[in-house]
Amino acid sequence: MKSEAQKSLPFYQLCAPVCAMIFAIGLAGCSTSGSNKDDPNSEKALATAEAQKRITASELTAFCPTVTIREGTSVLTNYGKSADKTPENLIYQASISNETRSCQSSDGTMTMKVAVAGKVVPGPKFTPGTITVPIRVAVIQGTNVLYSTLHKQAISASDGNAATQFVFNDPNVSFPKPTAQNIQVFIGFDEGPASAASKSKPKTQ
Repeated sequence: MKSEAQKSLPFYQLCAPVCAMIFAIGLAGCSTSGSNKDDPNSEKALATAEAQKRITASELTAFCPTVTIREGTSVLTNYGKSADKTPENLIYQASISNETRSCQSSDGTMTMKVAVAGKVVPGPKFTPGTITVPIRVAVIQGTNVLYSTLHKQAISASDGNAATQFVFNDPNVSFPKPTAQNIQVFIGFDEGPASAASKSKPKTQ
């Protein structure tokens, strides 16, 4: 129970200690939160932002461009010399998928090993034996073609009733080591001429 002296005190005198404590805590909170905020235009903040944008040497060393199967080049359908491209005249259909790669950098050159898995599905006109499919690997930097090679992949398909699996590998994809992460590597079937570098350029959407 409150004493008679406490009861006789005015209300503002009773609340004064409590109000003073709340005010002091509020000031401390404002002071603490304000001290943690750096000026975004300060020299330190600008230097930090610039460092975050810059690609470090270690990141470039670790950079290994991804490999993309170019749109429209993952399937190759062969009807031979027949002008009637119907299922009854199909010799085989080849497809590629599951691309992979590895990279090494030395003396200003990046060397990649590029590989894809594929299969050949025989058609009604298929004859068991060795078939050859054209696979192109191309490296693009902006509008520049840094590497473009058309390979002839031989596949031994002895079973006319089942798909034949194969693996294609180009271990010699080399080009100048990039100073930025702006390299694209494309792979796919290409029935055009071996020197047609334009074939390796990515399609515009």
